[in-house]
Amino acid sequence: MKYALIPLAFLLLGCTTEAQPDVSRATGQALFADNCAICHGMDATGGGPLAPELATRPADLKRIAQRRDGVWPRLEIMAIVDGYAKRSNPRDDMPVIVGLTEGPLVDYDTGNGVLTPTPARLVAVVAYLESLQNPRPTSYVP
Repeated sequence: MKYALIPLAFLLLGCTTEAQPDVSRATGQALFADNCAICHGMDATGGGPLAPELATRPADLKRIAQRRDGVWPRLEIMAIVDGYAKRSNPRDDMPVIVGLTEGPLVDYDTGNGVLTPTPARLVAVVAYLESLQNPRPTSYVP
């Protein structure tokens, strides 16, 4: 009788386990292509098809860490992408991309050891941008 309950236990476990949202590099790359490449270019260097029409040239996103002496500022980049820093950054042409801040959330450690629910799409795009850094970051800040 006790062995008859084993399949039931696995069935219930399957019902309560939620799939985690995809924050892979491939997902970040696809989101970048859909939302950012129009201005920053598919190569992320700032030469997208819309770039000539903008008042401020889009940033070369492959050199973020280089411009910060090798530091990858993860939360600063998230704040720029999600629009939180919009009030303090003189980037009138940089839109808030709502599609990156909506949808499923993932638990994300912002650097203080506390997991914070964060939009999975935002995490994926910022992880993709980190993977593009040339040269690679030598240090990280949250």
